[in-house]
Amino acid sequence: MAKYKIEHDRPGCIGCGACARACPENWEMAKDGKSKCKKTSISQEEYKCNKKAADGCPVNVIHIKDDKGKKII
Repeated sequence: MAKYKIEHDRPGCIGCGACARACPENWEMAKDGKSKCKKTSISQEEYKCNKKAADGCPVNVIHIKDDKGKKII
């Protein structure tokens, strides 16, 4: 069951690849040079990796919300 939701402001992505390096399980670089989230609903086990991706984003376009919609990052 998904415990967290990822919101990715893809138009604001600068394509640095920090998220894909921090969490390759859920982030990859698309053909257009911007990052792409493989899935937006994640479990507790997937949280740490995705938080690393969000924390490492220099333009803060990755946000994580809990199952109640409260923004964590």
